[in-house]
Amino acid sequence: MDNTPATPQVDLLFEVSWEVCNKIGGIYTVLSTKAKTLQKQFKDKVIFIGPDVWTDENPSPWFSECNVTGLSDWARGAKLPDGVSVRVGRWEVPGRPIAVLVKFDGMYAVKDEFYGEMWQRFGVDSLHAYGDYDEGCAFAHASGIVIESIVESGFGLPEATPGKRGPKRKPRIVAHFDEWTTGMGLLYVKWKLPQVATVFTTHATSIGRSICGNNKPLYDYIKGYNGDQMARELNMEAKHSLEKEAAHAADAFTTVSEITAVECEQLLERRPDVVTPNGFEKNFVPVASKLPAARSAARAKMLTAASALTGKRFDDNTFVVITSGRCEYRNKGLDLFLDMADELRRCQLCRNVLAYVMVPAWPKEARTDLEQRMATMDGKPFEEQQAPLPDPVITHWLNNPDSDAVNCRIHQLGFAGLDSRVTVIYVPCYLNGADGIFNATYYDLLPGADASVFPSYYEPWGYTPLESIAFGVPTVTTSLSGFGQWVLKEFENYFDECGVNVIGRGDSNYKGVTDNTAHAIEYLTCVGEKETKKIRKAAMHTASEASWAKFIKYYDEAYAIALSKALDRMKKSSK
Repeated sequence: MDNTPATPQVDLLFEVSWEVCNKIGGIYTVLSTKAKTLQKQFKDKVIFIGPDVWTDENPSPWFSECNVTGLSDWARGAKLPDGVSVRVGRWEVPGRPIAVLVKFDGMYAVKDEFYGEMWQRFGVDSLHAYGDYDEGCAFAHASGIVIESIVESGFGLPEATPGKRGPKRKPRIVAHFDEWTTGMGLLYVKWKLPQVATVFTTHATSIGRSICGNNKPLYDYIKGYNGDQMARELNMEAKHSLEKEAAHAADAFTTVSEITAVECEQLLERRPDVVTPNGFEKNFVPVASKLPAARSAARAKMLTAASALTGKRFDDNTFVVITSGRCEYRNKGLDLFLDMADELRRCQLCRNVLAYVMVPAWPKEARTDLEQRMATMDGKPFEEQQAPLPDPVITHWLNNPDSDAVNCRIHQLGFAGLDSRVTVIYVPCYLNGADGIFNATYYDLLPGADASVFPSYYEPWGYTPLESIAFGVPTVTTSLSGFGQWVLKEFENYFDECGVNVIGRGDSNYKGVTDNTAHAIEYLTCVGEKETKKIRKAAMHTASEASWAKFIKYYDEAYAIALSKALDRMKKSSK
């Protein structure tokens, strides 16, 4: 029996996020890859709304302003508040969905009045706001006004059928808001447009992330935490209050994994209606026939950089293991990755290990001495031992070397001493193709790795291990990531079965996780060519099982729940 939810009938679907056409984090990956599947289902009934934080001198590389039939006409005639303007066009990602960028500067002038309204209507406490709270709320408020204007214009909505009697059916409109930064938009729509079905997705609770970021144990004590009390203790009252009220006001509330659903239930005091795991599109992964060349080119870059830094010869038999992602030392498991590398010194390795930490920090500049030495090598590792460069564990100079946690731990563990079996190198910059050393994107370098390790402590989903296996690179992650939990549910937890090894992690087994992760890498250094091919094939198969084509059904369920509640609300109001 097929239990796949039917695609709900939707006349207009809005999705609002700070990361629409604005690539700053993992939510960009969620939305930009989901867009193709949404377009296939709903065509141009989908409108993504993002912040217009761009200028003529610094335009968004992901947005093209262009004519969109009907919507561009609305934009030219829209009566929006002073300081609020829009640009209509396409998001330049697969599917090329409609995108509306919103300039929101005018909302600051009415901030206090609006916050007072939200306090009176929904109990949102903005009194202790600081940092990026006002910016997120100004954008969200403006986005709500834009949605209101589009809905009232009738764009995309069904018209009465000529010659037929009786009232036309009620339009089915869904407004989907991502993260606390859009919460005020959801509450505005709830207030002004009761006919619109609302969906709220939290990709990580603000208070849960803060608990972990403050080095407090989240999991052993989750049932003892009170979200409101912790928000007061950690000075997170405004963000937590907004996120909690948005979750309760939404017609459908979702999050990305079961582990985060438990967190939401405890800290936000509402159990998500649907868990919506993050899908994936492999459109940026080279086809199988081109992967060997991509792997060879990537390895040459990484081995050359390592040889130039250390003066040691790294041949192609070197085992390259990487970690990457946001620079959150504890949450992303960077501490554990470095301690794992230290533990590898005591393992029975069959190949020398080169461990790269690729996380953007506060880089000052690319190292000119490294650039110059690499240029003389012409892409080839040294044939003979040479003198190492000063501080041979880092590719870019830092503005804050003495307070950078990764840099300090690498030196504390003695990796600057150039261990003969295990080498650690820190790449503290965005790999965007113009970093000055590799001059390649992260996705250009990823296929050159033999394995990746993402031993996260706080990871509601986890795109980095999923990206890794899409390139056929086996990965190690933990049971505290949503992706890791999905793997445990769907596959046998062995490299040759799924290309992934999920290590059980909690609040009290750090040393055990470090040892088990090191042994997983030790194992991979010793497998033969035949087994390696099998593991890579299994990894790519697992990635294909996480496609949006298979995961979009969970969003369909959320839309259906929201539409049903909105319809019931309108029926009650008409009586």
